[in-house]
Amino acid sequence: MTAIAATAPTTSRAANGGLWMLQVLLAAVYAFSAFGKLTAEAQNVAGFEAMGLGTSGMYLIGALELAGAIAMFVPRLTGLAALCFVALMVGAVTITWTMFGWGVLVAIPATVGVLAAVVAWGRRDRMRRLIARLRH
Repeated sequence: MTAIAATAPTTSRAANGGLWMLQVLLAAVYAFSAFGKLTAEAQNVAGFEAMGLGTSGMYLIGALELAGAIAMFVPRLTGLAALCFVALMVGAVTITWTMFGWGVLVAIPATVGVLAAVVAWGRRDRMRRLIARLRH
């Protein structure tokens, strides 16, 4: 078994605090979004039916959002969860853009995706350590 090299954190105390604020904000956004999907609110059901994803897609995305929101508070998982949120928001922007065109409906997931990308970048060292640990 090989030892995983310990690396010093590359973020300052202020940057770490800022990342934690973004993580809490993202967790709140995704938990709120997941709630509507997992409780099958009429607007969510209609939206997912219109996109052709149905209720199964709605429940799946709601579960992923809730899992990611929880992972925002687990330091080892934060970078990976944020990266997954970026992928989720790329999909959301793409589907929204193809269905509704540019506008506020696209700007919201795009903005959330950029915030998730900031967290993923800021927590990249943790993500590298997680991947290295999983490989061994």
